[in-house]
Amino acid sequence: MIRYWTAGESHGKGHIALLDSLPAGLTVDKAYIDSELRRRQGGYGRGGRQKIETDEVEVLTGVWHDVTIGSPIVLWVKNRDYKINDMPDLTAPRPGHGDLAGMVKYHTGIRPILERASARGTTAVVAAGALAKLLLAEFDICTVAYVVSIGELSLEKKKVANDGLVASPCEANDTAKKIIEWRNKSEFYSLCPDRDAEAKRLVDQCRENGGTLGGIVEVRVDGVPFGLGTHAQWDLKLDGRLAQAAMAVQSVKGVEIGAGFQSARQFGQDVHDPIMFDADQWNTRSFGFSRTSNNAGGIEAGMTNSEPIIIRAALKPIATLQAALPSVDWKTMQPTTASYERSDVCAVPAASVVLEAVVALEIATVLTEKFGSDSVEEMKAFYRSFGKIAKQRFFRK
Repeated sequence: MIRYWTAGESHGKGHIALLDSLPAGLTVDKAYIDSELRRRQGGYGRGGRQKIETDEVEVLTGVWHDVTIGSPIVLWVKNRDYKINDMPDLTAPRPGHGDLAGMVKYHTGIRPILERASARGTTAVVAAGALAKLLLAEFDICTVAYVVSIGELSLEKKKVANDGLVASPCEANDTAKKIIEWRNKSEFYSLCPDRDAEAKRLVDQCRENGGTLGGIVEVRVDGVPFGLGTHAQWDLKLDGRLAQAAMAVQSVKGVEIGAGFQSARQFGQDVHDPIMFDADQWNTRSFGFSRTSNNAGGIEAGMTNSEPIIIRAALKPIATLQAALPSVDWKTMQPTTASYERSDVCAVPAASVVLEAVVALEIATVLTEKFGSDSVEEMKAFYRSFGKIAKQRFFRK
C-alpha cells in the first residue's frame, strides 16, 4: 500500500513529501506536478505569500530516467521566503489556530506550532497527490475538485437556471475530464465561471472588513472499479478513510459522502440508489450494472460500487484575521487582541487543490491494496484479471 509523509515549516528551507510503495514503471511528469503546485497558489482571495513563492518540485530519489523504480520517492519544494530563524515569537494565541493547544502540549512558544500547522505545508501534499493522479490515470481514473460555495454564495452547478443563476454545462453524467475544462475557466475553481464577478465582490468586501471567508468543496472521482476498500474492518472502509484524509486538511470542519447530511432528512426510498442492469454493457467497467441516482456517492459498506465517488468538505473561514479577536498575552496573562501575520482572505479554491490531492492519494492507495504495488505493468495485469473473473461469474452459462 502507498504511504506518504510530509515535513517542513512555513518559513523553513522547504517542504518534503516522502512516498513509499509507489509502483515501479510510472513516468514522473515534473511539468504536471509543477502545474498542480501553481494551481494551489492560485484562486481569487490569496495573500501576499503567493507573490513571493514560485513553487517547483525537485524529485530527489526513487526515479531513473524519470520513471519510478519501486523505491521510496522524495519530493522537495523549496521556500523562497526562508526566514524562520529571524521571525519573532507571538505572544497572543489566535482563536481558531492551534497556537494555544500546541504551546501547552509541547511546552514551547507559538512560533514552533504555527510554522508546522501552516497551510504552506500543503505544497508537499499537492506534489504527492500529483504523483497519485499520474498513477490513477494509468487506469483511466480521474479525480477533480471544484468549489460549490464561497460563504453563503452558492456556486452549485444547476441544470435549470430558474433562480437567476447561470446554468452550468456540467450535468451529472459528464466525465471528470470534461468538468476540469469548465473548472479551469473560473478564478474560484467552480463550475459556474459566470458567477466569478459576484464572488469577487464578496471576497473584496470581506477583505475591506478585515474578515475571511470559508466555503464548500466537492471532489469527484470518475472511472473507479468495483470493490476498492472493504466492509470487513472499520478502519479499512473507504468512506472512513476518505473522511479522515479530508478532515486532516487545514480549515476543514465537516465532510460528507454523496447525499450526506441531506439523506438524514429524507425517507429511505428517496435516498438509496436503485440498481439496474443492461446486458449490452456487460463488457464495461460496471459489468452492466448502473444506478438511477448516486446518493451513496459511489461507496456502499465501505466499498466502491463503480459509480463516481462524490465527497464534500466544509471549510471554516481562515482563522488569521486583520480585525483580530480577543485573546490573552501568555507572558502577562492580560487581555489583548490576537496576533496577526500575513494571510489569505479566502483560500477555498486553493484548498480544493489540496482536497483533490488527498482524495487521489487515498484512491491510489486502495488501488494498490487490491491490485498490487510492485509495478504498473503487474497492477494492470491484476486489474484485467479481476474484470475477467467477475465477468465469468456473472455471465457464465
